[in-house]
Amino acid sequence: MIFVETKPDKTLDCIGLFCPVPVFNTRMALDELEVGESLEVLADDPAAEDDIKSLVKNLEQEILGIKKEGNTVQILIKKVK
Repeated sequence: MIFVETKPDKTLDCIGLFCPVPVFNTRMALDELEVGESLEVLADDPAAEDDIKSLVKNLEQEILGIKKEGNTVQILIKKVK
């Protein structure tokens, strides 16, 4: 997936946190966003990418992009409903 370079409305730093905390925090942050806003999630837990992708799918939101640098993954999510 190509990462879309847009400025997120909110950034959630989950570096150093491990399952299930990044997914739980992502869910809470998405709940706080308005429809149309975006959330950038930064995580270094190896399970975070797959777990957050699954969460976004289950919540019927949209992943705008995923970027990996070393052990860190950056996920940009748009709240669509």
